[in-house]
Amino acid sequence: MFKSHPKGLIPAALANMGERFGYYIMNAVLVLFLCSKFGVSEELSAGIYSAFYTSIYILGLLGGYIADKTRNYKGTIMSGLVVMAVGYVILSIPILATPQNSMGLLALTCGALALIALGNGLFKGNLQALVGQMYDNPQYADKRDAGFQIFYVFINIGGLVAPFIAPYLREWWLGTHDMLYNASLPALCHSYIAGGEAMEGLENLKTLMVACGGDITNLATSCADYLKIFNEGVHYSFLASVAAMLISLTIFIFTRKIYPTPAKKEAAEVAGYTEEEKIAMAKEIKQRMYALFAVLGVVIFFWFAFHQNGTSLSLFARDFIDTSSIAPEIWQAVNPFFVIVLTPVIVWIFAALSSRGKAISTPRKIAIGMLIAGLAYLFLAGYSYMMGYPSGEEYRGLAVDAQTQLKAGAWVMIVLYFFLTVSELFISPLGLSFVSKIAPKHLQGLCQGLWLTATALGNSILWIGPLMYNAMPLWLCWTVFLVVCLVAMGVMLGMVKWLERVAK
Repeated sequence: MFKSHPKGLIPAALANMGERFGYYIMNAVLVLFLCSKFGVSEELSAGIYSAFYTSIYILGLLGGYIADKTRNYKGTIMSGLVVMAVGYVILSIPILATPQNSMGLLALTCGALALIALGNGLFKGNLQALVGQMYDNPQYADKRDAGFQIFYVFINIGGLVAPFIAPYLREWWLGTHDMLYNASLPALCHSYIAGGEAMEGLENLKTLMVACGGDITNLATSCADYLKIFNEGVHYSFLASVAAMLISLTIFIFTRKIYPTPAKKEAAEVAGYTEEEKIAMAKEIKQRMYALFAVLGVVIFFWFAFHQNGTSLSLFARDFIDTSSIAPEIWQAVNPFFVIVLTPVIVWIFAALSSRGKAISTPRKIAIGMLIAGLAYLFLAGYSYMMGYPSGEEYRGLAVDAQTQLKAGAWVMIVLYFFLTVSELFISPLGLSFVSKIAPKHLQGLCQGLWLTATALGNSILWIGPLMYNAMPLWLCWTVFLVVCLVAMGVMLGMVKWLERVAK
């Protein structure tokens, strides 16, 4: 699998793996953490999540511009890791949210998220650009797709481990205070603190508080104590993210000399171009940029559907999946697990088809990926319809016994993430490969930033998922995502032949 690839691939992938570890801790807990920490609504929490992830990817444009302008990809990457580490340090400080300081703490939390987003913008796209530059060497050109798939595997090794960290630390911290974890209890505690005995679901609160080791003779104190301990455990998980940033920075510093330094080579090449060659280059660059924007327009809708794993699908796991032995954040690990297991299989299939003269072009692979993403939501919509699942808001109004009867087994999330992961492997690493192939040499960082911007635009509308989740029967919510995937697939298929010509 690693044969005949440039020697800088694995060190770059390892550096990225550490950063992705911190990212996936955040991805696993952010929406649920904001709800449990500040008592905000799921819609507001998802809105902050959406804004944060939009910023992460759209700031890739700034990072790409800086690296292209200065021709200092390596320095920009290292700066990004340092800025991200500072953001995670701020998040790790366990200050108790009270009615008096809640707004200030929320602003501080958003400021820390802004630092993480900025650092990610400086880091992510430029590291991908460095990987692409390795494959500009004709010796490795035919391995480009496979190289990005290998790179993607290492991303997901960090993603596989990270979702276990926050639940482990949170439950360990609760255990040291003779408390137990329950996904529904923080929201009920906030409701009681805000509304007292008049709150809806008071009996559910008392039942769960007793089950989790709390004292119901003074519910106000018990709720405050539970929220304090619950959230302190999550804060401590961000210390693991700080350590991951430092490990990534160390790996990159010690291996930076083996990565390409394109500035000197390109300066010599440009000096030798004739006027006719410059005109032809300008025309080719225009065609390549048109193709890039066409693909980006399609993948916006993939990320809108796929990144529901941090919003509406996390809420679904919390509400409708039996989490008595598995915290809802753990489901975030299923996707990277499948990436690691399935990538060698998919790489082998693509290589076998290529050796038989039946290679599938990258644009066509992306279209197939959209179809597979649609199958994931077709499965979930059909299952939700058969189970008669109501909206999330209606579900939470049911008694505890009624909620328990509607709980699904773990297999539902496993099947869902299997389809979503296969679709991801057809789109995300191959999309990165496509961008690196068609990007003009002097705009490689910026073009990777444009890919991240498409992800940002998809993330900017993630809030629609929780809104639908709480407003309509779940089968209808998931059907909307099914339709989005199928329409995007149709558009991509309509452009395939043109994209194949441009990418030659």
